[in-house]
Amino acid sequence: MILDALLEMSDAQAVTVTAISTNVIDLGPVTDNVLRDIGTGEETYWVLSVGTTFTAAGAATLVAALVSDSTVNLATSATTHVTTAAIPVASLVAGYQYAVRLPAGNYEQYLGTQYTVATGPMTAGAINSFITKDAQNWRTYADRQPIDGAA
Repeated sequence: MILDALLEMSDAQAVTVTAISTNVIDLGPVTDNVLRDIGTGEETYWVLSVGTTFTAAGAATLVAALVSDSTVNLATSATTHVTTAAIPVASLVAGYQYAVRLPAGNYEQYLGTQYTVATGPMTAGAINSFITKDAQNWRTYADRQPIDGAA
């Protein structure tokens, strides 16, 4: 899978409370067409992957949503394009991945990921969020860990 830095919304972003992605993608200046459909044509995917296992004092959950808005802070009237189910902290381990094809629809100029932490806060954990043309069934591993799991 090829990652384009311009299509990366979160790069090992620590998410302990509700927040938006560190980076927001600017789909380009809008003059005549306020909305555009980036979900048609060749398959393109939104991918979330956990790089550092999440922990929480209780039974916290994380919901991630791919949203677009007319403002870079995604706070005006964000349009939600894809939303994950509530992911329990026990599932948010290094290597966890969620990938979904971008749906057709009206995307506004700025595209980002909105993270909602419930029954939190999380005490640790980092996540990646990006757009890619070829999502694969790959798995991330913690640093300095053998692939076969042997110590």
